[in-house]
Amino acid sequence: MGEEASEQQLIGASMDEDAVEQQTPTEAVEEPYPWPVIHYDVPPYRTYHFFNQFKTPSNPNNFLKGVKWSPDGSGFLTCSDDNTFCLFTLPYDESGGLADFSSSAADTDSYAASLVMSDGESVYDYCWYPYMSSSSPETCVFASTTRDHPIHLWDATTGQLRCTYRAYDAMDEITAAFSIAFNPAGTKIFAGYNKSIRMFDIHRPGRDFTQHSTLQGNKEGQSGIISSIAFCPSHSGLLATGSYSQTTAIYREDNMELLYVLHGQEGGVTHVQFSKDGNYLYTGGRKDPYILCWDIRKTVDIVYKMYRSSETTNQRIYFDIEPRGQHLGSGGQDGSVHIYNLQTGQWVSSFRAASDTVNGFSFHPFLPMAASSSGHRRFGVLDDSHEDMLLTGDENCVSVWSFSYSASLENAVSPNSGGSNGKSELDEDLRQEPLSM
Repeated sequence: MGEEASEQQLIGASMDEDAVEQQTPTEAVEEPYPWPVIHYDVPPYRTYHFFNQFKTPSNPNNFLKGVKWSPDGSGFLTCSDDNTFCLFTLPYDESGGLADFSSSAADTDSYAASLVMSDGESVYDYCWYPYMSSSSPETCVFASTTRDHPIHLWDATTGQLRCTYRAYDAMDEITAAFSIAFNPAGTKIFAGYNKSIRMFDIHRPGRDFTQHSTLQGNKEGQSGIISSIAFCPSHSGLLATGSYSQTTAIYREDNMELLYVLHGQEGGVTHVQFSKDGNYLYTGGRKDPYILCWDIRKTVDIVYKMYRSSETTNQRIYFDIEPRGQHLGSGGQDGSVHIYNLQTGQWVSSFRAASDTVNGFSFHPFLPMAASSSGHRRFGVLDDSHEDMLLTGDENCVSVWSFSYSASLENAVSPNSGGSNGKSELDEDLRQEPLSM
């Protein structure tokens, strides 16, 4: 697909400025109803399971690299090592509840992906447009960055490439971003490079950008590759950037003023995320067994550490914070998802999600559900004499989990007895109040 031609079509089909401006941040954060209180002491129910769609003859060792729910909760996006994105839309039955595929055969997927999009090279990072809504097709987009390619903006309704944002190095050659994130207003894409951050206006695709060096002439600042970017959800104008130099930096979005640099991660930082109130920052690194909690109001010491099994992998392992902001969930090399209480940093519970590394975990934006992805890179060529090495459905897979929950804090003190797995409760709630798209 020619990039120049796609860019000519983009501005009309892409983010229409009026459509973006009409949806203000205040409108976007309003929730139709409060996030329910989840009972993490009750094992969740695996509602949907996918693995066959990720097996490819050309790449028998293909594995998942993450999963992210869309901001409107209508579906989730997966990324795999064969440079492919798969969009899975939640299925609903005639009564408005989630469709039940529990009777499906164990060796089949719950249902097929709605869209499959292939990128040119290995995917470094991807993210949803923050005000994405399936009821507004012009907002149904996500961005990705891949090796030796510019930043791509994809249409999540058609699977077509909307446009590209290109950065060039000193040799006037395209240089790829290692991390990307939309700012809270949804007007810019911030991209991390080696010792620099570039900002692109989403309404002006092409090679126009603003560049900020993270390392000043006096060698102060943040060195290394900027591997992760996160914005403060409380609209305080702060952003955090993680680097492979084992540091995390806090900046002001408006002028990119460096406020401070955090040291303490044992490995290169691969994921950063703010708490819902914006007062705390959580960071995780490669070959580092701890997620660190920082109080960004007083950054002298680490508040606490949360252990996860990731000591021997360079793989990026995503963690996520529930919409209520009370708990954090993260996978690890042990195949389990661990839940932590963010007020104390203490481990709460865990459940077995796969028989391989769980590299992605994402809470649904408003339902008591979560998605997990698993798999890791394997070296060597598989042949007929190594059939026992073929990946199973519990190794390289994506699963959707439904939690047991209470509708309010008042009911949370007496969770349902009898080992409820949450599926019947969730279906009943969805029939009473179906998801609005």
